[in-house]
Amino acid sequence: MAPMAAVPVLVALHGEAYESANRFALVALLLVIGGGGLARIAAPQKIQINEALVVTALAFLIAAASMVWPLMADGLAPLDALFEATSGVTTTGLSVLPTVEGHSSTFLFARAWLQWYGGLAITVLALAFILAPSVATRRLAGIETDAAELVTGTRWRARQVLAVYVALTLAGVALLWLAGAAPFDALIHILAAVSTGGFSGYDRLSSLGPWPTLAVLALIMLFGATSFSLQYRAWSMGSRLLYADLEVRALWLGCLITFAALVACFAFAGPVRLADAAFLAISAQTTTGFANTPVSELPAAAQLVLIVSMGIGGDMGSTAGGIKILRWLVLIRLLRLLFARTAVPRHAVIEPYVAGRRLNDVELEAAIGIVTAYALAALLSWLPFLLYGVDPLAALFEVVSALSTCGLSAGVASPELHPLLKIVLCADMLMGRVEVMAFLILVYPRTWWGRTTEET
Repeated sequence: MAPMAAVPVLVALHGEAYESANRFALVALLLVIGGGGLARIAAPQKIQINEALVVTALAFLIAAASMVWPLMADGLAPLDALFEATSGVTTTGLSVLPTVEGHSSTFLFARAWLQWYGGLAITVLALAFILAPSVATRRLAGIETDAAELVTGTRWRARQVLAVYVALTLAGVALLWLAGAAPFDALIHILAAVSTGGFSGYDRLSSLGPWPTLAVLALIMLFGATSFSLQYRAWSMGSRLLYADLEVRALWLGCLITFAALVACFAFAGPVRLADAAFLAISAQTTTGFANTPVSELPAAAQLVLIVSMGIGGDMGSTAGGIKILRWLVLIRLLRLLFARTAVPRHAVIEPYVAGRRLNDVELEAAIGIVTAYALAALLSWLPFLLYGVDPLAALFEVVSALSTCGLSAGVASPELHPLLKIVLCADMLMGRVEVMAFLILVYPRTWWGRTTEET
């Protein structure tokens, strides 16, 4: 986490924002000292799955908490700084600021950098470059295999992902600059687009530049929501791999269906805005959160369409949020299986397959469990907003956006939002990034503190 805090120091010094530079530098130093001390503690040879989930959740929680004090240098209240930091490291993009155009370049860069770094380093690079071969490594990765083989393979895959991530970032910055955006604007918006984060340097995205800038952002958002490992293989073995992948085709189909539904909603409410519908469809489906028109000004039906799109999300192995397309494909296949069994003899054996691979019971249970937990979290998070008198549709939109780490806002997230509701959204963003089960285990220590199981 130390580079996460150290890089903004350079931007702060360049902009002569010495107060911000001092705060980021001190936090980076404390992370180096604290992390170096903790790294000397030997990892246990036995680590449970629930402990591994807690480690993951704590990584994001500590990362967000460590950025609160540096962000307060730009005049934010502590809770608002926590909200922005949490939204950053979880690559969500929700903001409670009334405007961002009056803030310093250091602050704008730091938010975008938190999203870029949070989208990759905390989840991937930790396994690739920090963990040593051990039983603990296998548990943290959720894989049961030979330890040395796991670490070597994981580090190799992470280097592939890093190569794609950096290449997309550099290409995106160059393309956005050529499309008409200023160099600094190109940098911060591509950092947010590659990580499907959505933090912008403008209150209205139209201020970024002419229409080609939005086209570039849309393209980078689509790549950011596509599996990075798959993209690396496509670079090496040909782009046909992308077309042949079921998840990628489902992602594009989801964008197309969302676009068509938005066009229909716009047609009922007034003039059809094809460009706005296309950009919003890609932004919602990839859970990036860039908006070229305020969501609060959209028809209620269009907001409902976006809620569904955000909840579905992007591909596994990408920085996109939501429930993930693969899980929906599993559930659709399971539903088709239930229908098929009503038309065949009882003794007939029908097995579920997705993309030519047979699904086992554990995978089916996991998909059903994640979707159920997501729905329950959304309902429970929605309730406090209703109790405080927030418009029901706008409140549901905000909750789903936070849980999907999307960042599109119906106008509920604001400085005037009740502190309790800000905390609820922070919890939703963390749940959306680390997934609901890991967060619930973290806040229920009885499941992991001082408890062990016998492992074979």
